[in-house]
Amino acid sequence: MDVIYVKQALILKEAKKLYKKLATDKDPMKSLYMIDIIQRLSIEHHFAEEIEEALEKQHIVLSSNINSIDFVNSHELYDVALAFRLLRQGGHYVKPDLFDSLMCNKRNTIREKFGEDVKGLIAMYEASQLSIEGEDHLNDIRHLSSELLHEWLSRHQNHSEAIYVTNILQYPLHYGLSRFMDKTKFLTDLKVNNEWTCLEELAKINVSILRWWKDLGMAKETMFAQYQPLKWYLWPMACFTDPSFSEERIELTKVISLIYVIDDIFDVHGTIEQLTLFTDLATRWTLTGAEELPDFMKICLSFIYKITNDFAEKVYKKHGLNPIDTLKKSWILYLNSVLKEAHWLNSGHLPKANEYLNNGIVSPGVHLVLIHAFFLFDHIQDITKETIAILDDDFPNIMYSVAKILRLSDDLEGDKNGDQNGLDGSYLDCYMNEHKDISAEEAQRHVANMISNEWKSLNQEIIIPNPIFSSSFNKFCLNIARMVPLMYHYKSNPSLTNLQELVKSMVNVNASLRYYGGDAKITTKITVISTVISHKLHSVAFEKSGWNTMILTYPL
Repeated sequence: MDVIYVKQALILKEAKKLYKKLATDKDPMKSLYMIDIIQRLSIEHHFAEEIEEALEKQHIVLSSNINSIDFVNSHELYDVALAFRLLRQGGHYVKPDLFDSLMCNKRNTIREKFGEDVKGLIAMYEASQLSIEGEDHLNDIRHLSSELLHEWLSRHQNHSEAIYVTNILQYPLHYGLSRFMDKTKFLTDLKVNNEWTCLEELAKINVSILRWWKDLGMAKETMFAQYQPLKWYLWPMACFTDPSFSEERIELTKVISLIYVIDDIFDVHGTIEQLTLFTDLATRWTLTGAEELPDFMKICLSFIYKITNDFAEKVYKKHGLNPIDTLKKSWILYLNSVLKEAHWLNSGHLPKANEYLNNGIVSPGVHLVLIHAFFLFDHIQDITKETIAILDDDFPNIMYSVAKILRLSDDLEGDKNGDQNGLDGSYLDCYMNEHKDISAEEAQRHVANMISNEWKSLNQEIIIPNPIFSSSFNKFCLNIARMVPLMYHYKSNPSLTNLQELVKSMVNVNASLRYYGGDAKITTKITVISTVISHKLHSVAFEKSGWNTMILTYPL
């Protein structure tokens, strides 16, 4: 344990020294270059204070019209676009008129001046993704930079950066997780400067500390390469990026595991009568009357109560706040939404599109996960009764946007890939049922536009945040939205390959359990929860797979 953390401390000291050197340089862009690399390597938690200080200074400069004009006139397109993007994604509002001087030129002039500046065009395209509602100017910037990049590709099909540019156009940085994106190009640039390679070393250590799977003994079975607990754990691992958040990742994985199990129960294994009773018992938070349920549903219900009560107790001990009532309400809201979908499925009824969407925003469990995550951040020490009331009675905008992006993205990609079976419906099914004169392609474009607009709403929550939410929680919400295309296996996403490699490394990594902050031991307990329920759901498959050889004696 000591070896890897001592090595991390030494490399971090070297990286901090390098950052301090750049921060004192007369050119503020040098520190922004390093911030960009730090974020792309997913090690920004080590430099949180330094990053905030640098962005604050740059924001002061660009908040003045005179200073912002001087900045634009004295810097390259890449610098202007990078500063704009970093500031906005860091929660500092910058007016889009930063690009006014560029857009005042005629298209032919722009094409002549920037047509071969692929680095600057990519930066401008990336910056334009952080638009909010009503910023048509940034929409124009996005279309212009996209147009010029496509023209560049048509002239440079065999260029070494052609694939990189193609991927950026389809999957911009803002909509993905840097951990899973292709780093080949900027790591190549990084290695040109030997002084900066300490950042790559720090990132490698960061990844190794997060791995935990090998010593569970499950890697001996090849079937576990796609084992569900890996999938459950990837959500909190990607969103709680700081390795020190081991306990938080564990607690959230428990909740996520139950959501996946409950989804199967409500979609496949329970009758309407059983599901109604299950939801009623959860609403009353009791097991009295559960004897009428099959064993797997009784077990699942008891786990909901136990995990929720344990979660609330840990929050209370750490922060002096008991969130049990809010957690119960979030569970009840979730279970009623999946029950409503079960009724639609059972009756063959296809609801109105808006009715489906209002329910479908809740039924994937995003709101439930985000409510739990909210109580895992230190900001809850400052929570007021008014804040709790908002969580209890409303659907905060940032949570609503994330949930809507997930619901619509899942339905859209499922429709494109032919994964929708037509039984449980989707927003596209409901929409086309109401608008019988439109084609499937038109419906898909409509949904894609809805997703784009919801991203603008989410951007606004990040750039102009609600004061009741901390920047850490906002970043968590943003990362949940960024995980959507990865976890739903959108086949064309190049980041999926990196995600698959990470899963393999989690299975095959040859390292000691003691390095991983306790994640492995507790995740084994989470595995047991699902295994007990799965055994009741799939007893035949369970026996054939060899799952019955697992030891089910871990205390919860």
